[in-house]
Amino acid sequence: MERIESSKSLSRLLRQLCFIPILQQRWLTAKVKDALHHAITQAEIGHSGEIYVIIENHLPISDAYRMGCRERALSLFASHHVWDTEDNTGVLIYVNACEHDLEIIADRGIDRAAMAHTWQALSEQAITAFREGKMQDGLTTLIAQVGDVLRAHYPSDDRVGNELPNDVVFLK
Repeated sequence: MERIESSKSLSRLLRQLCFIPILQQRWLTAKVKDALHHAITQAEIGHSGEIYVIIENHLPISDAYRMGCRERALSLFASHHVWDTEDNTGVLIYVNACEHDLEIIADRGIDRAAMAHTWQALSEQAITAFREGKMQDGLTTLIAQVGDVLRAHYPSDDRVGNELPNDVVFLK
């Protein structure tokens, strides 16, 4: 697994302390969560990969000074067992509302097959949509595109089934 050492950041810590969640999470209604669940279910058809989405309001205050979003995403990738798929093809999509950041963490099986610039390009497209206020559209498109990448490199009749839940995980 990739090892990252984030630089310490007082400004990052202050952003987490001053973050007002109610202003950022209005878009994430039960209807949107259901639509994202459906998007994940559809994107997982035709390949042996798994897509897992975590949306977090802000970094944990106790970690915000020393941990950035990439490091947090790697930690969640491990703690939510996204790595624990038969073909090592789990993909985590991590969104941090406070930092206006998105990270894609791909397990070693799919990461070897797909180039790093692929994940970067997909991230940038989604972040552009987020900046335009199109959070749901950006995530739905990103989920479909990750499904396309998985389908291109790990086509399958999905003999194993759904190894990870398709529900969006929301961390306050």
